[in-house]
Amino acid sequence: MQPLPNSRISMLRYLLLLAVILTLGACSNTKYLQKDQSLYISSKVEVHGEILNAEKQDIRSSLSSKSLMTQQPNKKLLNTRIKVFLYNQKYNEKKSNWFWNLVLSKRNLEAPVVYDSAKTRESISRMTSYLHNQGFFYASVDASSKEKRHKTSVTYTVNTGRNFVLDKITYDVPDSNILAIVKAHEKLSLIQKGIAYKAATLSSERERLTRVIRDAGYYKFGRDAIEFTVDTLNKALFRNSLNPFEGFVNIFNENKGREKPTMDVEIHVKNPEDSANATWQLYHISSIYAYPDFPLNGNANDSTLKEDKRKYITIRSHQDILKPKILSKSILLRPGETYSLQQYNNTVNKLYDLGVWQFVTLQYKENKDTARALDAYLFLTPRRRQELGVNFEVSNSSDYTLGSGVSLNYRHINLSKSATQLSMSLNTGIELVKQPSEWVLQSREFGGEIGLTWPRFALPFNIRQAPRSNVKTRLTLGANYLSRIQKFDITSINLTYGYDWNESAYKRWIVRPFILNYVGVNLNPEFRDTTVNKNPYLKRSFEPALIGGESVSFIFSNNDLLHPRHYSYFRINIEESGLWLNGINSLVDAVTGKRSNVESLTRVTISNFVKTEADYRHYWRLNNHSGLATRLYAGIGIPYSYSSVLPYVRQFTAGGPNSIRAFRLRTLGPGSFKDTSTSAQIFPDQTGDMKLEGNIEYRFDLLRMFGGTVNLKGATFLDMGNIWMINKDSTRPGSEFRFDKLYKDLAIGTGVGLRLDFSFFLIRLDWGIPVKVPYNTNNKNGWYLSEWDLSSSQWRRNNIIWNLAIGYPF
Repeated sequence: MQPLPNSRISMLRYLLLLAVILTLGACSNTKYLQKDQSLYISSKVEVHGEILNAEKQDIRSSLSSKSLMTQQPNKKLLNTRIKVFLYNQKYNEKKSNWFWNLVLSKRNLEAPVVYDSAKTRESISRMTSYLHNQGFFYASVDASSKEKRHKTSVTYTVNTGRNFVLDKITYDVPDSNILAIVKAHEKLSLIQKGIAYKAATLSSERERLTRVIRDAGYYKFGRDAIEFTVDTLNKALFRNSLNPFEGFVNIFNENKGREKPTMDVEIHVKNPEDSANATWQLYHISSIYAYPDFPLNGNANDSTLKEDKRKYITIRSHQDILKPKILSKSILLRPGETYSLQQYNNTVNKLYDLGVWQFVTLQYKENKDTARALDAYLFLTPRRRQELGVNFEVSNSSDYTLGSGVSLNYRHINLSKSATQLSMSLNTGIELVKQPSEWVLQSREFGGEIGLTWPRFALPFNIRQAPRSNVKTRLTLGANYLSRIQKFDITSINLTYGYDWNESAYKRWIVRPFILNYVGVNLNPEFRDTTVNKNPYLKRSFEPALIGGESVSFIFSNNDLLHPRHYSYFRINIEESGLWLNGINSLVDAVTGKRSNVESLTRVTISNFVKTEADYRHYWRLNNHSGLATRLYAGIGIPYSYSSVLPYVRQFTAGGPNSIRAFRLRTLGPGSFKDTSTSAQIFPDQTGDMKLEGNIEYRFDLLRMFGGTVNLKGATFLDMGNIWMINKDSTRPGSEFRFDKLYKDLAIGTGVGLRLDFSFFLIRLDWGIPVKVPYNTNNKNGWYLSEWDLSSSQWRRNNIIWNLAIGYPF
């Protein structure tokens, strides 16, 4: 038997040490407790009542929060209280050496939680109040504890009863103008007949009404003017002022024959308490002052400021930061307009979107000479006008051992004082493969791009846009050269022109009416004869192409503070090539009397295709330390007219660090086809016309490292999918898509991963192992579990795929 290498022995030592620590962490954590103390090890909430299971789950989750369950047991990792163990090692065992100093960071320590019955009683009180605020006025909460070997578990038993629902909603608003505003927005009210009563809903409705009324011009209106009276039809709810919940109990008994007891809500909007103003007053904008170069600690009354009075605004500055015309258009406020809270937000967002200022502050002050008039002051702190950056990247993938890249970026954020952005980038990179005796260069790449971005629709005619649309017009020109050593060289030149804008806070559009992409290919003779010419599809894919078309993308994302528990992301993209380029080709052909056209002049074939992609993701935040991420992806490309295949740069691939991680990049599919040729071992490059993929990943925190600056996270995942051809390919049997073969053709992989989160970037390492392979001839359905042989080092090398990447896969 050959001895193990030193690196493997060192790795085994660290793994053994980790196993010992986890084993010790599983041992008793009660060693240092006093005789009358007990370690609080677990808590459980049992919810009973005539409500749906989903409602029970929500209540269970809410009652388990730290704000209601005032005492929380120590967290577990791998079924051990490892943090309590580490706490004892530091403060009781007094461990101190290089290893323990690295592990015993404050973020990794937890003092043992000693059970306190007083905190249990406090938790019962808080839980009961919470249930009352949710409309469960007949709820009860009890707790029972069990102690064994100085360890205590607590079970909270909750009986909710039935919760009250809202029935009749009325308004008491003495000011007719305010009443008209409230009624005009009544359809958006958060209080609707038939919904369950919740105190939080009333609070949210108060905030909504405050925004609506202030947005209508009532600058001084405050939320304290809005009150709610909650009552029942027989006015018996608050008869006992000392015990208001007694009325709820009586009403519950009276309504127990109904499906749910009901209550009425009356919304009061009071007039101001100031006797001099019996009603709320409208306010208007008087003057607007802009300070485009205002320092952080500047003085608005600085006598050295130059003043430039324009039609709508007065500019006070030391130097010209932005052309006055552009600044005036970006400030959406106008003198004489009614004060609007929404216009306030739109103006601030619009100025931030220009990218010229680091800070934007808008303040209103009452005009001393005019009643109910406001002067607006905009204090704008500029950013650096020019930025220069260098990025270095080192990576590893399943098809190369080491990759490195360097990129140089330059950006001017305010070209010609018009908020036009100029960006330039240069990048280069190489990929190396480790051979037994040397490093071999596998590929090299270099390229560059220059772009211009205007903060508006750059069109020959005016187009109306929403104030918060954040319109950008982008023009980019780029070139890239990729060389796969002894295989092929690809030169790509692209020119794009289009528009980006936000339809709303969650919806975004990207429209590219002009895309022109030239792809030139130079094949190595040996690679062409041994690999490309033997596959007609691959041969046509590697032909030089001229892609000229347009694309439209729609993106929806609601990842914000209003969706703290779960949010969605959806993107759909449609790209077409050949339509307008064929028109130009025909026009040139007609003008020259069919002597030449675009294709003959460029000696490149026009690519005709339509490609559609859809990507849906949903994220759940299970608690402060774990979450669930899911993704569904579908894409298809269809060539038309004289084109029979998609260009190589537009084809789909599967496998690799951002796809199905249990399979190497470009080795999966299409369909059930498996390329076993010698060239495939050297150059795996399977592509297809369509792709389906689904992923689910459970993410969780592990430890804080290096004084808490780095967060070590873990993940488990399940990936599935494949690529297919639309039409039958005689050289690749089983590659075409068929509904009756979909289940058999799906590849499934699972695995685990580690992430080093540095806050500003994340390094990801995933290990994937196949569960189902579409080309498995030993099982008609492709399941691979029976062929797992984890004890074999050769099998592990061939089947356990590890992926190193930057950032999350989705």
